[in-house]
Amino acid sequence: MAAATAFDEMYGLGAASAEGDVSLAYRSIQAWLQDSPPELMAARRRQAELFFRRIGITFAVYGDPDAAERLIPFDIVPRILARSEWDRLELGLKQRVNALNAFLADVYGAQEILRAGVVPSELVLQNPGYCVHMAGRKPPGGIWTHIAGIDLVRTGPDDFYVLEDNARTPSGVSYMLENREVMLKLVPELFDRVKVAPVETYPEKLLEALASVSPRQARGSAAPVCVLLTPGRHNSAFYEHSFLADKLGIELVEGSDLFVRDDVVYMRTTEGPERVDVIYRRLDDDFIDPLVFNPASMLGVPGLMAAYHAGNVTLANAVGTGVADDKAIYSYMPDIVRFYMGEEPILKNVPTWRCREPEALGYVLDHLAELVVKEVDGSGGYGMLIGPHAPQATLAAFAAKLKAMPEKFIAQPTLALSTCPTATDAGIAARHVDLRPFVLTGSNGVQIVPGGLTRVAMTPGSLVVNSSQGGGTKDTWVVDD
Repeated sequence: MAAATAFDEMYGLGAASAEGDVSLAYRSIQAWLQDSPPELMAARRRQAELFFRRIGITFAVYGDPDAAERLIPFDIVPRILARSEWDRLELGLKQRVNALNAFLADVYGAQEILRAGVVPSELVLQNPGYCVHMAGRKPPGGIWTHIAGIDLVRTGPDDFYVLEDNARTPSGVSYMLENREVMLKLVPELFDRVKVAPVETYPEKLLEALASVSPRQARGSAAPVCVLLTPGRHNSAFYEHSFLADKLGIELVEGSDLFVRDDVVYMRTTEGPERVDVIYRRLDDDFIDPLVFNPASMLGVPGLMAAYHAGNVTLANAVGTGVADDKAIYSYMPDIVRFYMGEEPILKNVPTWRCREPEALGYVLDHLAELVVKEVDGSGGYGMLIGPHAPQATLAAFAAKLKAMPEKFIAQPTLALSTCPTATDAGIAARHVDLRPFVLTGSNGVQIVPGGLTRVAMTPGSLVVNSSQGGGTKDTWVVDD
């Protein structure tokens, strides 16, 4: 798919439209771009990179020794959403996350959706993300996914699709916050022209959500103690872990900083043990407790699951949420929304072929060069085939994988992702984008800061926006219509 066929968010259909066709939301941005000579834009790009280097924002790329720690490219041209567009997205996001939480509560509880045949039982109960240790359990506060990252793509003026749901440990919110801070420093005059909805309240809202599900607070005890559990500085998202702990005003801890006694979690401090009520964990299920999961793990806390099951500590997100991340489960989300919410989905799914089904597999194999194929439990753009851009040898190799293990893959059409104006070495050009809003759920309800993390494919014509695959980020502005 060529970029010229995509919906351009500034100009409408086709990036080569006349200047008079600029959307209302982008008119202030267009005027700013016209007032900014190329040398000024180049200087601002260099200054933005300098800011990020000084802050220390880096991203580790696993398996790439030449780029073990690097900056994620940042684009200084903001991505604009009109308030009316955002209001509809917000309604859809809240509906979807409420349905995800209901689904997780059900599949670990009464399993009504499985008995009704809406979702195949084997797809859930035999799923690698399904945690048998949570069967029949209810997390403190009854909430499973406290922080969700819902990836959205746009293909037209009113056409937004959910690309995938991230219900385990979604990352990227630090870039959303840092992007805004850098933009405020770089182009304060632009904020004078445009009324931009704030994202700076995210840490406050996150802390409120975490505190609201504290087991001790539910019993009327003192203010809860929250910590952020990281695998350590060698993790690809360690910068974000330390950034968020600092913004939240909570301790950043590793597994060795915590211990369990009498089914209660404590943190080691210079003044002695301090009880912990809520753990915002950025650690996968397999490593969280060596007594229950991987016995070789040095990252987790022995006995943590016993404290969790005793209701003495809250884990955010809950153990076992990975089953909702599965891309085969994703394909049933419209039915899941209808089953639990009794409503039609506000946000659409991308049409999806489940390769585990023989008829779908046959179609995918016959049309492989036209489709995007993904691993059902994949993330970060790894293990993915973009058929229209793949050489014949890669297509043949993927066809062999599909025939050998069809249950591990889904396929989707190659969407014409929308484009936004982006500052490049050659000037302002259209680049494909997606959007990851962050949805917070606590006992105090569902909250979303307006906007999210816009990821941008920096290579001309590329549809791959993942930072691990060379994508960059933009600040996302929600502005009044």
